Amino acid sequence: MLGPSFPIWLQVQNELTSVILRNVGISDTIPGKWFSQMSAQVTYLVLSQNGIRGELPHQLSYPYLNVIDLSYNNFDGPFPSWSTNATDVLLQENSFSGPIPENIGALMPRLQKLYVSRNHLSGRIPLSMCDIEGLNIISLRNNKLSGQLPNCWHRSLVLWGIDISNNSLTGNIPSSFGFLSSLSVLLLSNNNLVGEIPSSLLNCSGLTSVDLGGNKISGSLPLWVQNLSSLFMLRLGSNLFSGNIPDELCWLQNVHILDLSGNKISGPIPKCIGNLTALVNGKGSEVFEGLIKVVTRGRDPEYSSIEANLNSIDLSGNQLTGEIPDEMTNLFALRILNLSHNHLSGAIPKSLASLDALTRLNLSYNSLSGNIPFIPRFNDSSIFEGNPLLCGTPLPTKCPLPI
Repeated sequence: MLGPSFPIWLQVQNELTSVILRNVGISDTIPGKWFSQMSAQVTYLVLSQNGIRGELPHQLSYPYLNVIDLSYNNFDGPFPSWSTNATDVLLQENSFSGPIPENIGALMPRLQKLYVSRNHLSGRIPLSMCDIEGLNIISLRNNKLSGQLPNCWHRSLVLWGIDISNNSLTGNIPSSFGFLSSLSVLLLSNNNLVGEIPSSLLNCSGLTSVDLGGNKISGSLPLWVQNLSSLFMLRLGSNLFSGNIPDELCWLQNVHILDLSGNKISGPIPKCIGNLTALVNGKGSEVFEGLIKVVTRGRDPEYSSIEANLNSIDLSGNQLTGEIPDEMTNLFALRILNLSHNHLSGAIPKSLASLDALTRLNLSYNSLSGNIPFIPRFNDSSIFEGNPLLCGTPLPTKCPLPI
């Protein structure tokens, strides 16, 4: 613990090549003169997880600086672009504001990882981002970015993680995302995106995580999704999707999170839903969690939300009809099942009691009927409320005695 001020002895060093002051209790402003004259030879600058505040010097030249990690502080002012050799720029959890430089492709041509989540950046995502051929990860979550997503992505890029959730983006999902053959994680939730999911994403055969929830995306659920054999998470909730749940979704053998809630999806739950292998045996989630953790840097609350929803199916808030298929009770690794606010009818399958991993269940506000199966861990009446024809514990409505 060196803080709360920057140590005087540090300010007289002028031959540093690495400065790593991670989580050392500094809550001071950066001494501008020292920071400007620190050393032209510095390659690593890590000041993360402190309380350092204030605006950084604008005109700095560090020609050899590769890693800039200022994350988890209280910096404000414009986006710092100090080095054409920068490969890793980590600025998340600060108060940087203003636009991302329009010419970031020229300012940082060697950039590989860009983490700027939870700041106050505004304006458009610059087209020159598509010129950075070595870029692996873009994380711009929780800013004030607006306008349309760039549609300039091309085959020579090695981009595999994109997280631009929780902004104010408009327009369609770019069809040129389909040229990113290495794309694995695509998180675009909670924006104002419209139109249909581009079929070009079929070319991204290595996709593991897709979160498009909380937009205004419409059309039918894509049939081609069956070819994304590595898909671990498919979140399409709170959009305007319509039509039926296609049998093709049952081909997602590795899916651990399936969220279609809050749409206009109708028809029955397909019986083949019991074929979702990963929800039968629960295997394979470790790889998925690792990928998500890298893209969100692990400490983001959204990562915690994803982790908490592993092995879940959420079909709530739609217009689904028919019975709950018995085949659903083959999903022995299922932890969360939400079928509430639909038009499902018939009896609740008694075999739900055999799903030992199931910890959260919601069947409320449907048209289910008959006796509620005895499942000791689900004795909360809110799980079953809004089904006038259901009876038995934990509802107050008693079932009629058999004649």
